Amino acid sequence: MKRISRGFYKLIIWILYRVYPGYEIEGVENVPDEPVIFIGNHSQIHGPLAGELYFPFDKKIWCAGEMMNFKEVPAYAYEDFWSEKPKTVRWIYKIASYLIAPLAVMLFNSAGTIPVYHDTRILQTFKSTLSNLQEGKSILIFPEHKAEHNHIVCDFQQKFVDVAKMYYNKYGKCLSFVTFYLSPELRKICFSKPITYCPDNDITEERTRVCNYLMDAITKTAVSLPVHTVVPYINVDKKQFKKNK
Repeated sequence: MKRISRGFYKLIIWILYRVYPGYEIEGVENVPDEPVIFIGNHSQIHGPLAGELYFPFDKKIWCAGEMMNFKEVPAYAYEDFWSEKPKTVRWIYKIASYLIAPLAVMLFNSAGTIPVYHDTRILQTFKSTLSNLQEGKSILIFPEHKAEHNHIVCDFQQKFVDVAKMYYNKYGKCLSFVTFYLSPELRKICFSKPITYCPDNDITEERTRVCNYLMDAITKTAVSLPVHTVVPYINVDKKQFKKNK
């Protein structure tokens, strides 16, 4: 079964490379020459898709664990992807959430992903993350959730910062966080200067400090680019999309 899933994944990736255009990469000089945690705007499907196909660094991507479990896919997919759709068509997406379950499980379990959980299994997430960082791989995270921040990004879930605390406690090294802004319209991925975890700070304060910096950095990068349409995290109607400035 694993061989079938892996073969199917390779086929899908081969197709995507031919139908999903590449991205111009800017700001690579801002990325330290060591494993980091990359933080980017989700941009609906575009963030994870571009991250898998065109990200220029060796990495593992945090992925919702529910999307890797056949029984959990439908409820999670509908709530996270399509619950904001007009009421008249939501029944279509209810059906779609069940139809995509086999495909999602095959793809996400074959890709370079780390399952993320919000229960006691989060310890598995952190353990795998630390192991990959120590092996030289960076980690790519899209931490937005359904809470408004500004016209570029939604507010960040903050607990991912705890990875840096655990990494410091285990290896004595201070991790850096590097932001990138992804624009599907401009076909650009733009990296910003990093912020480094400070072990002397209280973890609650550090989460806030790091996340505020990261959200501001992504916003500043987006606003600095030519006028374009921002693809938001929440899957709303395209009529509700906003410009970067």
